[in-house]
Amino acid sequence: MKKQILITIGLATLLASATQASQEQLASSISDVHLETSRTDAQLKATLGAINGLTKQKKGDLRPAYNTYCAEVAKTGLAADWTRTRVKWMGSDGRKYFRDWQTTVNSIANESLRKKSQKRFDAVESNYNKVEESLRLAADKFRPFLSDLTDIQKTLAPDVTPGGVKALKSTVRSANSNHEEVDKAIKSALKELNKMEKALSSEAK
Repeated sequence: MKKQILITIGLATLLASATQASQEQLASSISDVHLETSRTDAQLKATLGAINGLTKQKKGDLRPAYNTYCAEVAKTGLAADWTRTRVKWMGSDGRKYFRDWQTTVNSIANESLRKKSQKRFDAVESNYNKVEESLRLAADKFRPFLSDLTDIQKTLAPDVTPGGVKALKSTVRSANSNHEEVDKAIKSALKELNKMEKALSSEAK
């Protein structure tokens, strides 16, 4: 009997240690996601600012503004790739923390504590689901936005002239509209990431 109690205590200790390590790892990863998502948000605005600036330029050589725009489009493409990769990570490796936590909750003998722990688990997992869904939506909305950006770049490449720029104004309006959809999803992700960081933080405030 004593041996069985020791085994049970040892298993509970191992589960708690594993969950603590996973918490720290996920907290660090969520912090990275938050930082990278903020950078993506800023990058989208920089790209849109570049093309809007080009269409509003009334005098001088248009080529420098076009080159700036091309550079920003390339960075936005990388940001879109990052978002898709992060969504994939959240749906696979990121889920391990919740599987381990659920296992720990299930091992709690005290029914009252188990119910409270389950309630806490459900709240944090729900928050995580919202982050994942917001980033997935942003990844989907990136497609029409990037399509407009690359089409503008291709169209202007042989025709960086006032006439060429003027012919693109409707597509630029479409890009601005598509950006609103991406921006909405990213803002939602940032809001949930704020909550997630607080939920996983070991700091008492």
